[in-house]
Amino acid sequence: MSAGRKLVIVESPAKARTIAGYLGEGYDVEASVGHIRDLPQPSELPADMKKGPYGKFAVDVDNGFVPYYVVDADKKKKVAELKKLLKESDELYLATDEDREGEAIAWHLLAELKPKIPVKRMVFHEITREAIARALENTRELDERLVDAQETRRILDRLYGYEVSPVLWRKVRQGLSAGRVQSVATRLVVERERERMAFVAADYWDVTGTFAVADDGEPTFSARLTGVGGARVASGRDFDDRGTLKTRDTVTLDEDRANALVAGLDGAAFVVQSLETKPYTRRPAAPFTTSTLQQEASRKLRMSSRQAMRTAQSLYENGYITYMRTDSPALSTQAIDAARRQVAELYGSEYVPDKPRLYTSKAKGAQEAHEAIRPAGDHFRTPAQVARELSGDQFKLYELVWKRTVASQMADARGQTASVRLAATATTPDGPVETVFSASGTVITFRGFLAAYEEGRDRGRYDEAEAAAAAGSDDARLPQMAQGDPVTGSDLTADGHRTSPPPRFTEASLVKALEERGIGRPSTYAATIGVIQDRGYVTNRGQALVPTWLAFAVTRLLEENFDRLVDYGFTAGMEEGLDAIAAGQRGRVDWLTEFYFGDGSQSLETGGLRGLVDNLGEIDAREVNSIDIGDGITLRVGRYGPYLEAPGEGPDDDPRRSSVPEDMAPDELTVEKARELLETMPDGDKVLGTDPATGTQIVARNGRYGPYVTEVLPEPELDPGLSAAARKKALAAAPKPRTGSLFKSMTLATVTLDDALRLLSLPRVVGVDPESGAEITAQNGRYGPYLKKGTDSRTLASEEQLLDITLEEALAIYAQPKRGRGQTATPPLRELGDDPTSGKPIVVKEGRFGAYVTDGETNRTLPRDVTPESITPEQAVELLAEKRAAGPAKKRPAARKPATTRKKAPAKR
Repeated sequence: MSAGRKLVIVESPAKARTIAGYLGEGYDVEASVGHIRDLPQPSELPADMKKGPYGKFAVDVDNGFVPYYVVDADKKKKVAELKKLLKESDELYLATDEDREGEAIAWHLLAELKPKIPVKRMVFHEITREAIARALENTRELDERLVDAQETRRILDRLYGYEVSPVLWRKVRQGLSAGRVQSVATRLVVERERERMAFVAADYWDVTGTFAVADDGEPTFSARLTGVGGARVASGRDFDDRGTLKTRDTVTLDEDRANALVAGLDGAAFVVQSLETKPYTRRPAAPFTTSTLQQEASRKLRMSSRQAMRTAQSLYENGYITYMRTDSPALSTQAIDAARRQVAELYGSEYVPDKPRLYTSKAKGAQEAHEAIRPAGDHFRTPAQVARELSGDQFKLYELVWKRTVASQMADARGQTASVRLAATATTPDGPVETVFSASGTVITFRGFLAAYEEGRDRGRYDEAEAAAAAGSDDARLPQMAQGDPVTGSDLTADGHRTSPPPRFTEASLVKALEERGIGRPSTYAATIGVIQDRGYVTNRGQALVPTWLAFAVTRLLEENFDRLVDYGFTAGMEEGLDAIAAGQRGRVDWLTEFYFGDGSQSLETGGLRGLVDNLGEIDAREVNSIDIGDGITLRVGRYGPYLEAPGEGPDDDPRRSSVPEDMAPDELTVEKARELLETMPDGDKVLGTDPATGTQIVARNGRYGPYVTEVLPEPELDPGLSAAARKKALAAAPKPRTGSLFKSMTLATVTLDDALRLLSLPRVVGVDPESGAEITAQNGRYGPYLKKGTDSRTLASEEQLLDITLEEALAIYAQPKRGRGQTATPPLRELGDDPTSGKPIVVKEGRFGAYVTDGETNRTLPRDVTPESITPEQAVELLAEKRAAGPAKKRPAARKPATTRKKAPAKR
């Protein structure tokens, strides 16, 4: 053993490299690369355990929920390496992250490595030289309570997934999954889409105008009509989701009345009815937590939660920011001092508040053990100082963290907000009507923290409808005026609006909703959103999360049969239980017993998860996978995707069916749209007529890969005595019907028999190449229409060319230089005359590696000091001559690898 060797184990190689640079000689820093052990799949259990108490979950639920762990197959080599290093060390430092997951990794390392030397738990929330030195001096024991909480969560998720997911496989589709947080997150997205589907829009009108005071030196301002005849004018916020007014003390303007008021106010005398001015103060946002970092990265940087957390982890492991999994917005004393110093240096002492700002979390169930996410170190590096060290995403996220941290210790933004009400009498056919217009404006007199950073916000439901009314209200000055002053109105305009449905969740707003409800942990939100996307429960439309019909079916099954498991309050309560275990307030076994077995009554309410599963009863799979669209039309979630079903036109007719386009969101599938799909994209045959040449019936169908036409061949007559294998072979040898996909310009509703016969004639023989004698055919392939001559294929510009291209046109296409798929011929940059050697024209072209000259046979890249504009014909001829003289480039021989001596593996103990 080498005297004084110390082994330090962390999770990731990047973290290991950074820490090794600070520790220096005497320390071996190695990465476990995450967890080394986990619960195995039941199929991976040893044969003698598969029929025992561990056989179903790899957890003995009847004897204290004891888990059975195995070293992951891809970690066995790593464990062997760590054991070897351990033999050469006299001290072990476990330096995994200081949260539950990191504590559990350290515990598993201890259990597997079985060290016989002193072990110390080393924790830190930033990777800097000073932080690592402090961590070495302040080691602690392993926190068994955190390990218990992590192990409980792992067992909980195993029980939940293994009991509920098989129900989804049987009743909805194979390969689906249910999870404690993912199923609730999916339900949130589905419920929002249900609200959008049930939403009834309301139309309303308003009137806006431009106003000016008597002093020409004062600015004009915009105001909106807010009162008519003593009643408040309704805006979008005044309507509920059924399109009716929420209160009776408002008046709704329609187009006629709004235009009548505009006409009645033409030339009217406006007067300032009231003017209110009050101070404006705005405080900075708290430093980042895991949740707010994900939200703001989504809003400002368009990063997904997964991308933001991956980038943040890279910044942490390389020593740029503090630990990125935290619920706490608090800053350490050193960090507050660093931020205040930097504010004074960069912005001036007036931007530093008298007292440091202290922050606490308002989130439900937040854990305050860690510090907020901030730049690492006791002295923050500015974005400019790290710009050359970081990649694009890393720099953007670091800059965001730096700005937010510095701004959190800056002074308030201050200013003045003014609100004015203007009165005028409108002359209408029904008599005079009193009207009131309102406007507000805010003037920032001291920017404070806004000089560094302004927090983003999610798009509000009424933002678009009220954008015009609010235009210019921020940082816009109203003119000097007083109550009773006359005001001139102009450009009065009546505008119509329609209320909007509740906005879909974005990743940012879903993270916010989960945190506000206390569901899951912010550190797992990125993984949760990734899972519901990967499982096909949600898709992205821009930043919006759109649930699929599959998510509707899964959510309905869970709501109707496992309602408690997808209840928001119950799920938040489970998270509180895990927190209580981490705090030592509850026992792991008692809590899991209550969750899985309940009170032993086997009732649906208190019987636990096992009681729910044992008392499921019969689930109607067809009913679960059906969603009523209206007017007798039902959407069904089938094996190959969603489709519509409606009764046949006659009592004895088969139901009508139609596939639903994949890119159609659920709230877009109205009754009218469903009827249109059933008419234009029906599943089943649309008889077009009979092929006069063959006598077979020609039909159009909507298939899985789009609409197509085909011929209906008679069923082959087979010997009834054939075996199943022989019958299958005979059917395979039978004639196959001709088929042809519809062109993009065709639809099932408009395709005719003539169209179908022309499609079935493909591939079409265009003619024979007179030079080679090869046949040229026009074909429609996977990547579009093309010509084929032997092994030489050329792309056609349109599908219609397949039916009418002539031999002359085809030969002209083959005479052109061949290009890669999707490419178009680029015109030469310059033409330099004929080459004296080849006799062919020399041109300058732009290529993959820059500009070059060519005569069609020889290519030569332009030297660095020659541009396409400056090269002369003489230089071009000379360059091509040099290239010909040099001959073809010789291939470099493959580099020979030096022989290596394989080290002997350590003997097994």
